[in-house]
Amino acid sequence: MTIQNEFGVIFDMDGVLVDSADAHLRSFQQLARENGGEVTEAQFAKAFGRQNRDIIPILIGETDEAAVNLLADRKEAIYRDLVRDHMPVVDGAVSLIESLYGRGAKLAVGSSGPLPNIELVLHALGVREKMDAIVSGDDVTRGKPHPDVFIQSCQRLGLPPNRCIVIEDAPAGIQAAKAAGTYAVAIMIHNAKGDFPEADLVVHRLDDLTVDVLLSLISD
Repeated sequence: MTIQNEFGVIFDMDGVLVDSADAHLRSFQQLARENGGEVTEAQFAKAFGRQNRDIIPILIGETDEAAVNLLADRKEAIYRDLVRDHMPVVDGAVSLIESLYGRGAKLAVGSSGPLPNIELVLHALGVREKMDAIVSGDDVTRGKPHPDVFIQSCQRLGLPPNRCIVIEDAPAGIQAAKAAGTYAVAIMIHNAKGDFPEADLVVHRLDDLTVDVLLSLISD
């Protein structure tokens, strides 16, 4: 397969491979309680999809960098405990990855989450060995909607952005994908179609996607 017909698909994790919003909400709520506060669902919804270094000052009120890092580590440990034995896998995630892999796609995860979370999810789905690259929130200094995570994903796949498709569930993720120069597919798992004006394709569910539908987005 030459570079002219190679293609890559970059998956966001939360909201695309796993419907983890509830577990992340509960983990932030527990973190807030441990620190004498509370987090409402509405507060969480406004911040979800960004990096912990951006979310914790908003939801917990801590701004000291060292303290934020400690709180982030604690929050993610709570999250992993919540999902480890009950992984909320999105319908169609595994079958789409397997279909893409079978068609020779280069595959990556580009997520704001930390690497241990990504590894936990991929191993739970049984698809870790099918991923050619992983870019986590630990690999970039700027989170979505900045394009850094997807620029790095393309680089690690060895493909130009115009041969890559990003699958996202958050408006900030779609903005990041388009700023990186990739094609962008939005999944309406927690948002409405009108929230994704920049997306090249918007679908209701991940299992609405096929390899051929994704390939139709890439023009030679």
